[in-house]
Amino acid sequence: AEMTDDVAALVLRDNYFQTQALSAMNRIALQLVDAQQRFIQFLEKSGRLNRALEYLPSDEEFAERRGGGKGLTAPEGAVLLAYGKIWLYDEVLASPLPDDPWVATALARYFPMALRKSYAEYMRRHPLSREIISTHVINSMLNRVGSTFVHRLMETTGAKPHEIVRAYLLAREIFGFVPLWQDVEALDNKVPYAVQMEMLIDSSRLLERGTMWFLRSRRLSDDMRATIAQFTPRVEALATRLSELIDAGDRARVDAAVDAYAASGVPQALGARIVALDTLYSTLDIVEVGDATKRPVEVVADIYFGVSARLGVPWLRGRIAALPQDRHWRRLAKGAMLDDLSGLQRTVTTEVLVGGGGIEEPSALMTAWQERNARAIEREDQLLGELRAAPALDLAMLSVALRELRALA
Repeated sequence: AEMTDDVAALVLRDNYFQTQALSAMNRIALQLVDAQQRFIQFLEKSGRLNRALEYLPSDEEFAERRGGGKGLTAPEGAVLLAYGKIWLYDEVLASPLPDDPWVATALARYFPMALRKSYAEYMRRHPLSREIISTHVINSMLNRVGSTFVHRLMETTGAKPHEIVRAYLLAREIFGFVPLWQDVEALDNKVPYAVQMEMLIDSSRLLERGTMWFLRSRRLSDDMRATIAQFTPRVEALATRLSELIDAGDRARVDAAVDAYAASGVPQALGARIVALDTLYSTLDIVEVGDATKRPVEVVADIYFGVSARLGVPWLRGRIAALPQDRHWRRLAKGAMLDDLSGLQRTVTTEVLVGGGGIEEPSALMTAWQERNARAIEREDQLLGELRAAPALDLAMLSVALRELRALA
């Protein structure tokens, strides 16, 4: 009876998470329509999908829906999610990922608790262990991030599917997404469903950026357990200081967003965690710079956010984030600019620390850096002043701003 109850609970949870994923995709259907079309084309070209047989829209129908402000319907999204799982399962199973000792811990989680208690040793010798691990990892992942996530990052980074799954798992664990999602789900019937979906969609942005960070990092091929152990405690420690490190403009934005969540019934602490996710991404760079320069992450964080405030990075990032991303190339261009901005901030932070010689105090390091780069900083100030006064900003104008920042890197 205990095992039967456990199996039923596992099935219900999987269905619950899949329904959440479909609901979230439906809420941002217009933003996803280009990615969904490209994924369907990819599956079709690889012989994995007959869209007419599955009643998925043709390219002409996609154009009509895009013009009418519509995306895939919920049933169509469910079909694409199923095909996404089948495709990714084959890719992961053929890769070395299921053999990773940390990933392999998913094997036990697949089984009901009653079986885990009595047969843990036997599970490791299960003849279908790799298949079970691949199934469990892929279901839990795509039920959170949706059908197009892996294909989009393939197109953006050129990474292999199993590398994207690996990077996703690292970001998920280091940023503590599982307990965060559980806290959001605990609000069922306590806050409006739309608010819960908004929180989950907000969290997905950090998850995607964190996945991208690891895809471009030398850490991707390191031992997963060691990487998680290295980053997690320092990211958690930095998370408690973020509110005091961000500049006044960012703090006002965060406070307003937290108040809006609280007005909907979301606990203050949970709302603050959700709103802080955009800033939390920076902790990966801070930990990395700390390791490279042999400096405590607390000192690196002071410099990192000091540089950010001095160069107007939060304002610039907000303007880039506001650019449209409804089409494939626009999304790639916008993502590249955000990556460039983060890379420049990381590089400048490193230069402040390394160029300071034997200086230890953060404010003294900042002063020395500003004196060394007075002309370039003045030029960047002038350009940002012009951009702030402009009635509207476009990709070209923001590209020029990034070029000026490169003079400091």
